[in-house]
Amino acid sequence: MSETHALRPWRTIVRRKSRKIRVGNVEVGGDAPISVQSMTNTLTADAVATIEQVRQLEEAGADIARVSCPDEASTAALPQIVKAAKVPIVADIHFHYRRGIEAAKAGAACLRINPGNIGSPDRVREVIQAARDHGCSIRIGVNAGSLENHLLEKYGEPCPDAMVESALDHARILQDHDFHEFKISVKASDLFMTVAAYQMLAEAIDCPLHIGVTEAGGQRIGTVKSAIGMGALLWAGIGDTLRVSLAADPVEEVKVGFDLLKSLGLRHRGVNIIACPSCARQGFDVIRTVETLEARLAHIATPMSLSIIGCVVNGPGEALMTDVGFTGGGKGSGMVYLAGKADHKMDNDRMVDHIVELVERRAAELESASLSPT
Repeated sequence: MSETHALRPWRTIVRRKSRKIRVGNVEVGGDAPISVQSMTNTLTADAVATIEQVRQLEEAGADIARVSCPDEASTAALPQIVKAAKVPIVADIHFHYRRGIEAAKAGAACLRINPGNIGSPDRVREVIQAARDHGCSIRIGVNAGSLENHLLEKYGEPCPDAMVESALDHARILQDHDFHEFKISVKASDLFMTVAAYQMLAEAIDCPLHIGVTEAGGQRIGTVKSAIGMGALLWAGIGDTLRVSLAADPVEEVKVGFDLLKSLGLRHRGVNIIACPSCARQGFDVIRTVETLEARLAHIATPMSLSIIGCVVNGPGEALMTDVGFTGGGKGSGMVYLAGKADHKMDNDRMVDHIVELVERRAAELESASLSPT
């Protein structure tokens, strides 16, 4: 337990113990950091467009990128995409098992298969062999919307029990073939069903779990649903890798994913801006300032904190716990805090440029310190 959590036990999250697998050069499970994934929405057969979108995901911080491989043209483009990518590429396979075999040969780091629509056990076995031959891991991707017919007949409707039974049935196939480099997801658009299924699965098997609320919706409602569902799971220590499913730019999925982990203290990337909602006491336009700073500081990956508070009611207290802070005052200026201490005053009209400079300087200091030999 870290010193911070020893002093503040109410912040401690004990992660479920899972075995570790690899997705390319990214470790998933065990003591590995919880990885953030997203998925391209370009035509995979258009390698140039797909590579560009993967690059955007990489810049946003994605650890893993997934591409859909619905046809032969997609798997034919995969070698070019894999070669250009800096992150492992997961091939999303549905309906045709041959796409999985082709994707493994093409250099995919992981094959995502949906047991409900990949075909017979024999076909699943062929995909397993291709994964083994080419060093791929596998994600068993169970979805409430595509469960096997016999499970729907047994349970009457999609439900957590049906999803978990599907997952374990297909995990058994992999295990029977002595293949253990797999993770599992049990996703539904119903966040209650999703959370219940993952809770059951976490107790039933020790493999890493890929969590997410599938088809969560547009950017706002999808973020809210994902935060409730995945937040509940992560808080309980469940989840080794995640994808936020939004009907939005995939880059937004990565941002929300990191914000989720950052909020729970599970991973830190970039500037964590603590800001008040603003009121009549504010000494400057807090909302517009925060929007501007979010955009101008998006390039910083170094974990650090910044407080932007409109007045002196909570500003000094919040600044005590941040690397850089600004608290609104009167007469068109406010106080700048460095490492929790009041340092100097700054005019509101020069504040944004000044804060950007201070944050960039502090990020450089932190990076330099992290690279110095101990």
